Order: sequence, then C-alpha cells, then structure tokens
Amino acid sequence: MKPLLLLDVDGVLNPMGRPSPDFRPYRCTIGTEVYTVYLNPRHGRRLLELALATGSELVWATTWEHHANEWIAPRVGLPSLPVIAVPPDVPPSEHGEMFKSPHVAAYAGRRPFVWFDDQVFAEDEEYLRVHQGLTDFLLVHVDPRRGLTSRDLGMAQEWLTLSGFSQGP
Repeated sequence: MKPLLLLDVDGVLNPMGRPSPDFRPYRCTIGTEVYTVYLNPRHGRRLLELALATGSELVWATTWEHHANEWIAPRVGLPSLPVIAVPPDVPPSEHGEMFKSPHVAAYAGRRPFVWFDDQVFAEDEEYLRVHQGLTDFLLVHVDPRRGLTSRDLGMAQEWLTLSGFSQGP
C-alpha cells in the first residue's frame, strides 16, 4: 500500500502571512468569486521529489477540492491529483477535530499518510487514533503565516523512511 501525502492549499501552499519573495501572486476565479493566492512555483517539484523518494501518492485534502487541479497544480508544477471530497454541509465536530478529519480517515482507510495542513492539532490526532482506529499517520502542522517549508517536508520524509513506509526507489 503506497503511503499518501495529503495537501491542503490555504495556509500550506498559499500562506496567510506576508509571503517571501519566492511566492508569486495569482488571481483565480471560481464561479463569481475572485481570489488572490500566493504560490511558490518550487513547491510542486519539491513535493514530487518527496513522493518519488518515498513511493508516496500526492492527494489534495483541501476545500478547493477539484479547483486545486485547475488553479493551484499548474502554477506550482504539479499534475492533476486525486481529491478527497469534503461535502458542503459538514456536521459539527463531536470530538473537537477539524471538519476534514473524518473525510481524510475514510479516504486513507488503512494506508499510512502524512497530512500537511495548517489546521491539524492534537484533537485531530486523537480523533484519528481513538475514533477511527488509525495509527500510521503523521500530522504536519504547517505555520499558516509561512506556508510549507523544507522543515515540514523533511519531517515527512524522515517519518516515512524511519517508519518503514517509504517505498521509494
């Protein structure tokens, strides 16, 4: 079973703070809404290298859902990726977990995964372990002001390799 690398967009690939000069602004139109996102074109290459080195599969875990393939992927150099669907009418959390956590658990099944998100916390880890029975995952809380960093990517590679989940070349 290939491990999964789950990607959020806002706060991870699109930082909420003042981005460094490595990021470029893009205007995206979804329906009648126009968004400005700041993306680092090098993120795609680095994520693809991580996926290749660890034998992992990249998957969107974002409320952008399929729009991430249209607006985000080409601007950071990623191919079209599978998407974890998050229905628009998500019931409130029962255990303090983020609204995406049950959908991530259902998608991952028993596959090991690393989840890059700016909104994953201890409640999500507890929910996934206790209420979903999952044990083989790493939640990487990305600082939303800075976005995805080399440190975040390094944590994922180290965990996948040391845990024996890496299926790289």
